[in-house]
Amino acid sequence: MSEQQPTYNRFSIAQRIEHLILILSFTTLALTGIPQKFAQAGISEAIIAVLGGITTVRIIHRVAATLFILEAIYHAFVIGYKLIVLRLEPSMIPGIKDVMDALDFFLHNIGLKKEAPRMPRYNFGEKMEYWAMLWGLVLMGLTGFMLWNPIATTQILPGVFIPAAKVAHGWEAVLAVAAIVIWHFYNVHIKHWNWAMIKGRLTRSEMEEEHAGELVKIEQGEVRPTPPPEVIRKRSTIYLPIASVVSLGLMLVLFRFVTFEETAIKTIPPSESNGEIFSPQTPTPLPTAEPTIASTLPAAAPTWDAGIGALFQSKCTSCHGSMGGLSLSSYADALKGGKDGAVILPGDAAGSPLVVLQEKGDHPATFTSGELEIIKTWIDAGALEK
Repeated sequence: MSEQQPTYNRFSIAQRIEHLILILSFTTLALTGIPQKFAQAGISEAIIAVLGGITTVRIIHRVAATLFILEAIYHAFVIGYKLIVLRLEPSMIPGIKDVMDALDFFLHNIGLKKEAPRMPRYNFGEKMEYWAMLWGLVLMGLTGFMLWNPIATTQILPGVFIPAAKVAHGWEAVLAVAAIVIWHFYNVHIKHWNWAMIKGRLTRSEMEEEHAGELVKIEQGEVRPTPPPEVIRKRSTIYLPIASVVSLGLMLVLFRFVTFEETAIKTIPPSESNGEIFSPQTPTPLPTAEPTIASTLPAAAPTWDAGIGALFQSKCTSCHGSMGGLSLSSYADALKGGKDGAVILPGDAAGSPLVVLQEKGDHPATFTSGELEIIKTWIDAGALEK
């Protein structure tokens, strides 16, 4: 009968719960985000249908994103406590040793070095994953805000940022999923099954294989001790109030983030939108047979100032001017929309209610097919002002 190996604490129950929340939120984001990225694929259509349609998928995606950000706020709170109150070593900061470990690991794998490097508590690969996740969180958060709040974004940034954010958001998601499936799954679940995030502990043989450097420190008593309780209390009285206020502020920002506008969630399918988006307040003038403004627009991507504004002025502002309701007399008013919400969604002509209504052809004033194509090109290019 073999002697039972000693085990070493690796992760606390709080860390394991945090990791579980991370798994759930990330997996949900992947399952609802990738089908939107590749919406024309058959499997994507099937997933979207199973989940209840595109609007439901978008809502689920945003709930998971909110949970992911909340988990990140909690993580920052805990990291601050460990560094400021407990004064633990910042073990996820890369250093020269990580570079040397990576080189030695490579040489060992190709047979040029007999022994593998003795890894610390977190090896170079784990640090790469950690910082890649943080980078992804920042990038996905910023681009996600732009896509979630396109009208607010275009009040500050040029409209071209919306399609750019869509590209960055989508391909960063693909990269993140690929990294998890190829890198993380292989190292944690395929090469050997790591129980640390389930049981919270590793056996001595597992420590010798994966974290030999940390094992040496533990056995030689070189691990930094926990401060005395009175010191922890003193530091906590300073840290906890400040960190709590900062965390609350971040959660308020998050609340504003998710409630600012719903443009990116609501979808108006052409086949289902039978009601008027707005009602004219004065009789609509009869269409004129005069030469269209579309013929005077530049060949390059149009802008509001370079002809789109004049096109709306000639066709729309007699009803949608300054008399209330939807106004199309200025760039700001056009992007703001009316009482029923935005009618122009920068970067998404097909989903813009104005285009949907015009393509149905039953609005009192309609653009010619050429004019509508120019407007769609303008919207898809980000609905630029200048």
